[in-house]
Amino acid sequence: MINPTVVELSRMQFALTALYHFLFVPLTLGMTFILAAMETVYVITGKKIYKDMTQFWGKLFGINFAIGVATGLTMEFEFGTNWSMYSHFVGDVFGTPLAIEGLMAFFMESTFVGLMFFGWDRLSKPAHLAVTYLVALGSNLSALWILIANGFMQDPAGAKFDPNTMRMQFSSFSDLVFSPDAQAKFVHTSIAGYVTGAMFVMGISAFYLLRKQHIELASRSFRLAALFGIISTLAVVTLGDALGRMDYLVQPTKLAAMEGLWHTTSGAAEPWKLIALPDDKAQKDIFSIGIPYVLTPLVAHDFSSKIPGIFALERQAELKAVKGIKAIIALQSYGATHDPAALAAFHQYEGDMGYGFLAQRYAPDQDLTKITPALLPGILQQTARASIPNVFVEFWSFRIMVALGLGFLVVFAFGSYYSLRNQLEKHPMVLRAAMWAIPLPILACEFGWITAENGRQPWTVYGWLPTFQSASSHDVGYMIFSLVGFALLYSSFIALELYLMFKFARLGPGAHVTPVKAIEVAPRPTFGQPGYADKSWQ
Repeated sequence: MINPTVVELSRMQFALTALYHFLFVPLTLGMTFILAAMETVYVITGKKIYKDMTQFWGKLFGINFAIGVATGLTMEFEFGTNWSMYSHFVGDVFGTPLAIEGLMAFFMESTFVGLMFFGWDRLSKPAHLAVTYLVALGSNLSALWILIANGFMQDPAGAKFDPNTMRMQFSSFSDLVFSPDAQAKFVHTSIAGYVTGAMFVMGISAFYLLRKQHIELASRSFRLAALFGIISTLAVVTLGDALGRMDYLVQPTKLAAMEGLWHTTSGAAEPWKLIALPDDKAQKDIFSIGIPYVLTPLVAHDFSSKIPGIFALERQAELKAVKGIKAIIALQSYGATHDPAALAAFHQYEGDMGYGFLAQRYAPDQDLTKITPALLPGILQQTARASIPNVFVEFWSFRIMVALGLGFLVVFAFGSYYSLRNQLEKHPMVLRAAMWAIPLPILACEFGWITAENGRQPWTVYGWLPTFQSASSHDVGYMIFSLVGFALLYSSFIALELYLMFKFARLGPGAHVTPVKAIEVAPRPTFGQPGYADKSWQ
């Protein structure tokens, strides 16, 4: 039996490292294609200003890339150190995309990023452009394989439980790779990175324009980033809708918590809650303000489908828990006796096995065979309540993400309009808005990550393996020590990132701006030399 405090500390440590790492990832994803776009214009037009832009923004990208790599290296090791039961249960499936990410994508981007920085004078223009695109491709392939692994945690496609090994085994590699949840999440996350990169370039360019520095570089960078950003924001909203549709089909508990939906919808008139204060303990809203006739078409893409609420999902979970308890008892019997009848009984209820694992937390001594008829109703009720994620956190993390996304659309739209009309200097409020919005896309990405991962709870593998059974058997002291150590280490990385970013952003393009040619002054002739008598040297 794993200490519940160790489980919570393990969750806190992984959340900390993931949130810290995800401060750097979106900017890396977005900046690569912005750099590629700038260099493409340089190669096509031959205008040196676009080379200067690529080199300057590439310097800031390099800082973020290096520190992002440093913060990401530890995360994969945490699966083995802090989540050994999870690694044993799904390691064959989950580890494969992570291994491919390291062998294919990470080595690819790490190799070509050096050529991108140091190959300007060693490669032809087309060759260097190809290298820049390969860095962008490598970064996005890295995100693809990681999100395929995460997609398996959200919707375990491509695997089947083997009662002989007590592990998830591959059933279809293609189902794992082309999981609709994984693909939608990859595109949504990558394009959110493009929004982040666009706002970063636009905001720093706005800073220069407000100070009337590096005008040509800043104005061109601002325009490119604004146009890139408005297209990316529209795309990320569209893919967000696709992800919501996937949650409706695959993770109904996440969707119900995201929308604060306690009761099953009664039809198209059901309001979409704009603002609400969900009370998880009482399972009701303290207050809510909604927009009628929006929820059903928004989620189900029609006007007639019913969307299951939390109470209905809890009743479903109770029925699944009854079958899941039978599955676990049969599995334990088969493991001890290898009785074919026990194996047949397990296969009969195999699909609900995860709810049997979830019920173990509330059984006497975590032994399902000790559940008596008198205890069963209470255990089923506790299991059902535990199957619902934290509604307050899910509801508000989703809405903050959406509100920020709509705000970005406004900033990019005004920025694009006034930039194309060459009127930015007449609208300093737009420039200030762009400058102060620099960190907001990163914040939106963090809330998006919270929405995805909090909504998966109480599972590490949705519907199959509960979080409380996934952690390693460490002691509390070890977990506190490592948690504090990671917090201090990662905080130092963030401080270093901010220091270097502020330093080089304030310095500006520097050497990439063509210097003003110095005025040549003739030397003063000495007495007796030509020109001294007529004072022409003066």
